[in-house]
Amino acid sequence: MRNITKLRLKIQKSSKIAALGTISIIYLIALGIAWIITQILQNSPLHPLLIALIADIGATLFIFLVSGIVENASTYDPYWSVAPIFVLIYFWQLNPEFPLLSLRQIIVMVLVLLWTFRLTGNWISTWRGWSHEDWRYAKFRQENPKLFWLINLTGIQLFPTIIVFMGCLSLWPIFTSPLTEGTSSAFPLHWGDYVGIIVTLGAIGLEFVADIQIHRFTKNAQNQGKTIKTGLWRVSRHPNYLGEILFWWGLYCFGLSANPSFWWVIIGPIMMIALFLGISIPMMEKRNLKRRSDYHLYQQSTSKLIPFPKINSKSH
Repeated sequence: MRNITKLRLKIQKSSKIAALGTISIIYLIALGIAWIITQILQNSPLHPLLIALIADIGATLFIFLVSGIVENASTYDPYWSVAPIFVLIYFWQLNPEFPLLSLRQIIVMVLVLLWTFRLTGNWISTWRGWSHEDWRYAKFRQENPKLFWLINLTGIQLFPTIIVFMGCLSLWPIFTSPLTEGTSSAFPLHWGDYVGIIVTLGAIGLEFVADIQIHRFTKNAQNQGKTIKTGLWRVSRHPNYLGEILFWWGLYCFGLSANPSFWWVIIGPIMMIALFLGISIPMMEKRNLKRRSDYHLYQQSTSKLIPFPKINSKSH
């Protein structure tokens, strides 16, 4: 116990650069654990999707263990944005024609990489190091100190892992579908692919712009305690969440275009909507009402998620 305590204190006092280095090592080990699990189970009667889920959960459990040692649940935060890349690669290498890529697969891979770099980069820019833990986790830790390990395991880590994996189901028909005539240039795009390009690329752009606008606003000391009401935030109270939801629907469009019989993977984007509307947005709204005196007026004048004119009747 003393050695663990000393290690924890040493890690918590490290610089942000050192902390990011440690996080990288942790995630490389988690990836290694996931890979070992897939190798052990590859000759089992289990479906590859189930093997991928088990490997995903195995990596998550390792990160949970580390988060307990360092007493920082934010150890898990980058997992949301990096896991889809490795799920994608796992599905791709199961394709009999691996490593060939169709045009659709190339486009989806590029879009997922763009999304990963944007979201991970945003986390890196806002995370201050091991001394910084997401306000939601800190709140849970303070309110339920004895049960926090369970909240951390189930609500903070395992639940999001399963949600993201459900979203990644759209990648299965995309990357396991055979190539036409065995060449990437011969594989045609369908109307669903064009919808997918518009929705997914638009979602990434929406999140990117929303992040820039909120970061610029919060960096201005004069805006402390105020609510951003400009740019995308003028027409939606949560444009970043809207972008995240649209991203997974965009992937679904690609999956449906690749193989319509996999229509049932719609469970992924539906669960994303449920997550943000049922948990993420209500928590953020409650916090903003406590921290910003003008937020209740902002709620009355601005749409919660989908941008559309919302007239405040009290102002007329």
